[in-house]
Amino acid sequence: MTETGFAIEPGADVALDPERQREARAYARIRRRLMLVDLLLGAAYLAVWLLAGWHLALRDFVVGISASPWINVPLFAFFFGLPLFLIDLPLSYYSGFVLPHRYGQSTQTLGEWVLDQIKGLALSGVLGVILLEVVYWLLRATPDLWWLYAGGVMLFFSVILSTLAPVLIAPLFYKFEPLDDEELVRRLKRLGERAGVEVESVFRFDMSRRTRSANAAVMGLGRTRRIILGDTLLENFTDDEIETVLAHELAHVVHRDMPLGIVVNSALTLVSFWAVHLALRWAVGAYGLAGMADPAGLPVFALAVGVVGLIAMPLGNAFSRWRERRADAFALRVTGMPQAFAAAMTRLANQNLSEVAPEPWVVVLFYSHPPLAERIERARQMAGAAGM
Repeated sequence: MTETGFAIEPGADVALDPERQREARAYARIRRRLMLVDLLLGAAYLAVWLLAGWHLALRDFVVGISASPWINVPLFAFFFGLPLFLIDLPLSYYSGFVLPHRYGQSTQTLGEWVLDQIKGLALSGVLGVILLEVVYWLLRATPDLWWLYAGGVMLFFSVILSTLAPVLIAPLFYKFEPLDDEELVRRLKRLGERAGVEVESVFRFDMSRRTRSANAAVMGLGRTRRIILGDTLLENFTDDEIETVLAHELAHVVHRDMPLGIVVNSALTLVSFWAVHLALRWAVGAYGLAGMADPAGLPVFALAVGVVGLIAMPLGNAFSRWRERRADAFALRVTGMPQAFAAAMTRLANQNLSEVAPEPWVVVLFYSHPPLAERIERARQMAGAAGM
C-alpha cells in the first residue's frame, strides 16, 4: 500500500520502477520548493515597489516620455517587469533547464531552450500588451464597471486563443504531422464511433525534441479541434494503451470540457478583476494613485490578481480533477480494457517521472489530475470485478 492507501498492481507486464519513484518524489519536492521561492520573490518585489514609492517615480518618468496612456501604460509595464524578469532568470534557467536534465527528463540543448524562451516571451509580450491596452482603456472609459466589461473581453479572447492555438501558436514550438500508422488510425476511428465522436484530426508531434515525457491532449475548438499524441507516447506504449489514452481525450470532447473550462476560467478572471477594482480604489488613497487608470497602479493590479489566483488554485484544481476522473471513467467504459489503462498510467509514471502517491495536501494544492495511484487502482478494481 502507498501513503495514500492505494494498492499499485497494474499488471504483470508493466510495473512501477521503485528507483524512478524515489527520483520522482525528490524531483517533485525540489520543483515545489522552487515554486515557493518564485512566489515569495514575486511578492517581495511587488511589496518593495509599493512601499518604496518606486511606482510613483516610474509613473512620472514614463508620463514625461509621453502623456498618451496608449504609450505610457505599456512603457510602465516594460520598465516595471524588466527587473523582475532579470532577477527571476537564474531561477527559470535552473528549474526549466538544469533540473530536468539532472533528472534525465529534458532532451533540449541550451540553445533550443533559449530559443523557446525567446518565442514564449515574444508571444506573451504581444498578447499581454494587447490585453493591457484594452483593460486600461476600459478603466479610463468606465471606471465603475470596467471589471465587468474586461471579464467579457477575456472570455472572447480565451475563445479566440483556444481556436487559434492548434494552428498558429502550438506549431511555433512543435512540428505536427497527421498520424501515419494506418492500422492505429483505423482502430482509433472505430473507438470514436463507439464513443459517439467523429475522429478526423489525429496528429503526432515531436515531444522527443524537448523531453522524454509522454503526453496526449485535445486542442482547439470547432474546425480547429484536434487530438494530438506525442511521439514519445506512440513509440513507447502498446496500441491497447494508446487506445485507452485516446479514449480519455475523447471523453473531454464528449463532455465539452474545453468550453466548460473556458467558462469557469472566465468566471475566475471576472472575480480577479473585481478584486483589482476594489484594490485600485483603495490604492488611490493609500498609495498616491492619481486615479483608477493610473499606470502606477500596475503593481497593485498584479498583487490583487496573484492573491485571487492563489486562493482559487485549490478550487480550480479540484474542478479539474473532477473532469479528469470523469474522463477516466468514460475511457474505461468505452474501451473495456482496464488492464491496458492501468498499464498506460504505470508507463506514464515511469516515463514522466511522476510521483504516483503524493501527500494529500500536495494533491489539493497542486494537482490538476488525480494521483496516478488512484487512477491505476480504479482500473485494477474494474479489471477484478470483470474477472480479468
